[in-house]
Amino acid sequence: MNEPLSRRLLAEGLGTAFLLATVVGSGIMGAKLAGGNIALALLGNTLPTGAILVVLILIFSPVSGAHFNPAVTLAFTLKRALTWQEGGLYIAAQVVGAVLGVWAAHGMFELPVWQLSVTVRTGAGQWIAEFIATFGLLLTIFGCIARAPSAIPYAVGLYITAAYWFTASTSFANPAVTLARALSDTFAGIAPASVPGFVLAQLAGMLIATAIQPWLWPRREEAREV
Repeated sequence: MNEPLSRRLLAEGLGTAFLLATVVGSGIMGAKLAGGNIALALLGNTLPTGAILVVLILIFSPVSGAHFNPAVTLAFTLKRALTWQEGGLYIAAQVVGAVLGVWAAHGMFELPVWQLSVTVRTGAGQWIAEFIATFGLLLTIFGCIARAPSAIPYAVGLYITAAYWFTASTSFANPAVTLARALSDTFAGIAPASVPGFVLAQLAGMLIATAIQPWLWPRREEAREV
């Protein structure tokens, strides 16, 4: 990318902060307004998250690539689109932005800024769900890059909207999101003890998607030889 690294890091931090403010804030609002109806609260959490992803990718993609996700950054680092130093700084910016976004959501709803979630999310079903959620997210990104780059914002937003409902974990699919949501004892929270299992499943999904990407979407000249 031609943008200075400092500008790219700011874009990654800001984008991830807005993403987490939306995830946590809409979860709080949805739970308040749903009157105990968990399905309605989840719907109120889902739609804003999918919508903000479209907006954030549209505005920040020209600056940083709009990763907002260490799993995505690691995938592109493995593919040598970023150096390891750049990838590490991207991830640091994403984690800092994610935590700030959670704290901003707490502040807006006049909740204690510092919290730890008590919502346990663990077990084979949850880990399989996170593997599938992240695997599918990376395939969505890779497939759009290969065949329909302009569709990436909409495809990612729609994928996450769908994955909230078809995965048992409600599709975190993002290590920075997972870590930051452990700092919110609200509708969107996850207990800190549940974080490692989620992150390992997410990284496994990313690695498998990255491994099969060249076979699914070979470069044009390679495709003609298959």
